Amino acid sequence: MTTAVNVFIQHAFEKLLLNKVEIGAAADNWRSRAIPEKLGFQQEGELRDYEFLNGRFLHRVMYGLRREEWTESIK
Repeated sequence: MTTAVNVFIQHAFEKLLLNKVEIGAAADNWRSRAIPEKLGFQQEGELRDYEFLNGRFLHRVMYGLRREEWTESIK
């Protein structure tokens, strides 16, 4: 999954010329959260009670990566 996300990030910055990519993951889903953390994303905040799933509300952690941060990380 990390490889696929990395390909998406490269496409977003090199082909679409985006300035920022964001990823959200359920706060208690450590496997999903590990992907943006491994790829150099910065945690930017937490959205409380973002979604209702399986009878309970879940918080969502938001991560962001700016083009200049990505460019520096690949040098």
